[in-house]
Amino acid sequence: MVQPEKSNLRVLLVAEACNPEMISVPLEGWSHSTAIADLPQVDGLIVTQVRNREAILATGRQEPADFVAIDTEKVAVPAWKLANAVRGGANKGWTTVAAIRSITYPYFESKIWKQFGGQIRGGEFDVVHRLTPLSPTTSSLLARKCRQANVPFILGPLNGGVPWPREFDSARRREREWLSYVRDGYKLLPGFKQTRKNSSAIIIGSQDTWKQMPARYHEKCIYIPENGIDPARFTHRRQRHTEGPLRIVFVGRLVPYKGAHLLIESAAQLMRDGKATLTIVGDGPEMARLKEIAEREQVQSQVEFVGRVPHQQVQQHLIESDLFAFPSIREFGGAVALEAMAVGLVPLVVRYGGLAELVTEETGFFAEIGSRDAIVDSFRDTLERVVADRELIESRTKPAIRRASEQFSWQAKAQQVREVYRWVVGQRTEKPDWGMPLAQL
Repeated sequence: MVQPEKSNLRVLLVAEACNPEMISVPLEGWSHSTAIADLPQVDGLIVTQVRNREAILATGRQEPADFVAIDTEKVAVPAWKLANAVRGGANKGWTTVAAIRSITYPYFESKIWKQFGGQIRGGEFDVVHRLTPLSPTTSSLLARKCRQANVPFILGPLNGGVPWPREFDSARRREREWLSYVRDGYKLLPGFKQTRKNSSAIIIGSQDTWKQMPARYHEKCIYIPENGIDPARFTHRRQRHTEGPLRIVFVGRLVPYKGAHLLIESAAQLMRDGKATLTIVGDGPEMARLKEIAEREQVQSQVEFVGRVPHQQVQQHLIESDLFAFPSIREFGGAVALEAMAVGLVPLVVRYGGLAELVTEETGFFAEIGSRDAIVDSFRDTLERVVADRELIESRTKPAIRRASEQFSWQAKAQQVREVYRWVVGQRTEKPDWGMPLAQL
């Protein structure tokens, strides 16, 4: 039975990571939660960790009217120090970091319940929605408490767990991803079953995460890709029309699985022939190795290492380029590909993980997952094709802009989430379903 709609849905938005001045998950938590909170027919209150308070206040949002910051530093700080001590080096061992955070996260939710439990039990919120952490390994204490209070609890987007391609086990070891060998062990933890059992809906951010979800929970799962873009952050459009040497750009952390070394090798001959240049935007432990590869390939004068730049400056490097090339072999989300598409820069990516769900044949180019040599050869072939026929790029520019802006803006995603809210509170009878991009599930 469809319930009559109230004036506004009152939603407690739980986003432990939520910061407009950062990148990756904290920026996603900020973008997603504020887009939902700003929707018509939604009254949203964001609950986040205290480390995000000053950055949020700087945007003009007020505490406690718009958000509430929970102080868990006495647990979070020692956990962060421990994670950095055992992860195996800067920008490495992310599975280890996620595991330690999963252990300490319940303290954050316990403090949320201490502050808001009475209001939840009293019916002051129609929905409680946990947006971050994204990792499916992190259980929730709130799920059971909300069910006992007869308030729908929504989990997600959940994302992660993309299997390491067997051809890249050496990269896994260089990334210090030891726990990834036994990652599925999290399904044996007590919180795994109770979190999914007590959730009214689970938003799944990728097909790999869908495949990890036990079939008995699929009826409450809804596929909405994790990543989005803020049109206000990407207001410019690609300015070049691909004459002269092909300007290739890579944007990302310089770590083994992102594949910048594969890109240098695949573009090397074109760069030696004066037909291409490469700009690498980002920093990380692979920087010295990448410079050595550029020297070995005798293309150091054609490769520019920009280093890390503020997120607001990324789009300038994108619009000055002809092609975004990103041979990452294990990408959960791949938001940088959406950012490139948003400004009209066509991406060349590996068809694996999150990138395969964001880019299409009409909006970009693919290399199939395989051995490192196969990926290098495939990237090289595509680069040679677009150098010979620039129309291959130009014909994909407008579809790329359209796909990014219409399907992946945070506002569009927030509107989808609102339909999930309406479903769990009984304002619509059919479960929302926006389909999946590939028929491989």
